[in-house]
Amino acid sequence: MGRPFSECVVELGWRREVESWVDQQLARDGHRITGPIQQPRVRPWSTQLMIPTDLGLMWFKANCAGLAFEPLVHAELARLAPASVDQPYAIEPERGWMLTRDRGTTLGESHEPTVEDWRVVLGEAAAVQRIAVGHSEALLAAGLPDCSPATVVDRFDRIVDILVDLPDEHPTRIDAYLERRLRAIRPEIVDAVDELTASSLPSTWQHGDIHPWNVFAVGAGTLRIFDFGDGQWAHAAELLTVPHGWIIERGTVSWEDVVEGYCAMWDVEPADLESQRVATELTQPVNRAMTWWACLAEAAAVEWAEWGDAPIDHLSRLVEP
Repeated sequence: MGRPFSECVVELGWRREVESWVDQQLARDGHRITGPIQQPRVRPWSTQLMIPTDLGLMWFKANCAGLAFEPLVHAELARLAPASVDQPYAIEPERGWMLTRDRGTTLGESHEPTVEDWRVVLGEAAAVQRIAVGHSEALLAAGLPDCSPATVVDRFDRIVDILVDLPDEHPTRIDAYLERRLRAIRPEIVDAVDELTASSLPSTWQHGDIHPWNVFAVGAGTLRIFDFGDGQWAHAAELLTVPHGWIIERGTVSWEDVVEGYCAMWDVEPADLESQRVATELTQPVNRAMTWWACLAEAAAVEWAEWGDAPIDHLSRLVEP
């Protein structure tokens, strides 16, 4: 096992390598860095740098190996849906690096999202999903994980086996009680997969983590989704998991009012969509647990202690009443 990602990305040598790459990308168009670079965030799975340039503020992002697909997937989505996804300024796919322009305030920083805000966000997401449906080959080739319904049961078996076999002291180890409960619900996951496979909505790109802090408020009612590192090729309705949970927990807007726009974009009846969303409650946690496992593959021991319960938390949603 190599050194933790978070240790590598704070070293002076790594910073110099990044700055050299950014310099080269800017110089292609006659631009340059104009001030000190800041590193406001370091996680086991990614880090960001704030880079002042003569074009304005830019953001550099580097991902761990498990999420290194993000720059290429982001660029491919921008190519397919330029009206909804901003093209990165530059990418380095082999290293999981990306340079993007600052788009200002996020929706979450701006104000408490209204029903109309959420409708716009989910409408934009659905627009990208509809375009992406016919481009699975390109998106999967870019590295987007294939988490389509047909893959879920095998993924469930693998992730449970992996976590059961961890050492007793490992923070992500599944105990015998949870293992029994998870194994017992497997037939219901199989049924959910069958339902989703036969459903009116297809598999397509799904963002994985749509919330108000992953949406730029770019003015005049325009909202742009960003942060594509949690993305998957999965059943379309899995995209609704995070917004649904957010809205139900906050209780400031009606989910039924919000989701109307998503239904209209897909031309699906609300009751039909709700049935599919409920079925994804048995597939999305499996896919999300595996994403977290990939996120932590290069974590330090202290980071495992802080974040290591995330895969268990998601799998536990399968057996919650």
